[in-house]
Amino acid sequence: MLFSNFSDRDGGSIVAELEKMNIPYKYAEGGGAVLVPAELVHDARLKLASQGLPKGGNVGFELMENQKLGSSQFIERINFQRAMEGELARSIESVSAVAAARVHLAMPKDSVFVSEQKAPTASVLLNLHPGRVLDAQQVSAIVHLVASSVPELPIKNVTIVDQNGNLLSETGKPASTNGMDPSQIKYVQELQQSVVKRIESIITPIVGPNNVRAEATADVDFSRSEQAVESYKPNQTPEAMVIRSQQTSESLNGGANAGGVPGALTNQPPAPATAPLTAPAQNAAAPAAAAPASTTRKDATVNYEVDKTIQYVQQGSGGLKRLSVAVVVNYKQATDKDGKVTMQPLTEAEKTQITNLVKEAMGFNAERGDSINVVNTPFARAEPEVLPEPPIWKNPEYAEYLSIARTAGKYLLMGLALLILYLRVLKPLLKKLSEAAKAPSPISNPQLQHAMASLPGQRSYEENLTRAQQLASQDPRVVANIVKTWVGNNE
Repeated sequence: MLFSNFSDRDGGSIVAELEKMNIPYKYAEGGGAVLVPAELVHDARLKLASQGLPKGGNVGFELMENQKLGSSQFIERINFQRAMEGELARSIESVSAVAAARVHLAMPKDSVFVSEQKAPTASVLLNLHPGRVLDAQQVSAIVHLVASSVPELPIKNVTIVDQNGNLLSETGKPASTNGMDPSQIKYVQELQQSVVKRIESIITPIVGPNNVRAEATADVDFSRSEQAVESYKPNQTPEAMVIRSQQTSESLNGGANAGGVPGALTNQPPAPATAPLTAPAQNAAAPAAAAPASTTRKDATVNYEVDKTIQYVQQGSGGLKRLSVAVVVNYKQATDKDGKVTMQPLTEAEKTQITNLVKEAMGFNAERGDSINVVNTPFARAEPEVLPEPPIWKNPEYAEYLSIARTAGKYLLMGLALLILYLRVLKPLLKKLSEAAKAPSPISNPQLQHAMASLPGQRSYEENLTRAQQLASQDPRVVANIVKTWVGNNE
C-alpha cells in the first residue's frame, strides 16, 4: 500500500510520477488505493514526498512560494486567505474522526476608522468517517483552533457543519429550556448517580441485596457571580484609634493702643530724650498706664485612621443549591416457630436508623433546604415464568445418546451413498466396458487389415503389446491410420 484515501487530483499526480520513475503499480479498493512492490514502497514514498505528494486536496502556504511578478495587492491578499484556509483544513483533518474538511474565511478589509471595522468570520464543513461522531468538547476544540489561528476572530463567529447539514457548533443555537448545555447535564446526572450509589452501598448490608431502591434529584446552580464589598467600622476604643495625620497652627497679634493729642503736634518728630537727674515720685493715686492689647489663636487638625475592609467574592459555577432523595426499603423477612418465612415491616427504630444513615450518605443540609423521604413497603414479586418442556434433542439427559446416534447416522448415510454410487454408476459402467471388450471390432481399412494380419495367433496381452510396439517402430504410418480409424468409428 503506497497511498490510500487520496483525491482524484493527487491520484493523477502520483500515477504520473510513478510512471516517470518506472515503478510498477496497480489499483486496489476500487481505485481508492495504489499498490507498489514491497521493496520499492519506502523509496517511492520518499521521492513523492520530496515533490509534495499527496497534497491532500488543499493548498497551504506553499501557494505563496510561486508568486508571479506584477501581482497586485488584491491577488496577494486572496492567496494568503487561500493559504490560511488550506492550512486550517489540514490541521482539522488531523482529528481522527474527520475524513475531510473545508474552511471558508470571510476577512473584511482593514479600515482606518474604528467604527467601520468588522470582525472576520469562519465557516467549517466537516466530512466525518462513517459511524464516527464528534462530541461537544471536540467541536469546541475545533472552534477554538480556528479562532486562535485568525487574528481578531471571535469564537462566536465560527460555524461548524457536518456533511449531513447538522450544525455542530453552539453559536447561534437557542438555549435549552433548562438553560444547561450537555456538559452541565452530564455533571448533574453523575452527581445524582453518585448520591444514589452511596446510599444503596450503605443500606444494602442492612436490608440485603435487591431490597433498597434510591433516587436523587440535585438542583445545581451554574451561574457565575462576582462581588466586591467595601465596609467601614467605627473605632471601638481610644487605644484602637490611630492618628493618620496631625496639623497644628498658632498665631499671635500684639501692639499699643492709639494715644496722643490729635492735631499738628502729632505729626512733628519727638523732642530729644533727656534723662532727668531725679525721677519724680509717682503718684499712687494716679491710674496706671493701660497695658498694650494682644490676641492669640491656635488651630489643631487631627486625622484618625478609620477601619476599612475590602472583600472580593467570586462564586464559581456548579454549586449545589438543593438535594432531594427518595428511598424505598423492602419489608424484612421473618421466620416463625414453624419455619414459615413471612415479610414484616421495619420497626420505627430501624426506620430511624436507616434515615440517619441516608442523611449522612447524601450530605444532608437543612439550611440548604435538602429533603429526604424513606418509605418502607413490600416489593412486588414477579411471577416465575413457566418455560415449556424442551424437545428431546435439547434435553441434556439424552445428549450422550443423541451424539452416538448422530455419529452412527453419519456413517450410515455415507455407506448408503457409496452403495447407490456403485449400483447406479460404477456397476453399469463396468458392465459396458466388459461387453465392449468382448465384442469384435470391425476392420474396414486395408492397411488396418494388413496390420492385424501381422499379428496372427497371438492370444497373450504381453505378446500382442510387444508386436504392436514393433509395428509402431517399423511402420508408424500404419499405426497412425489404425488409430485414426478407431477415432473416426468411435471404437
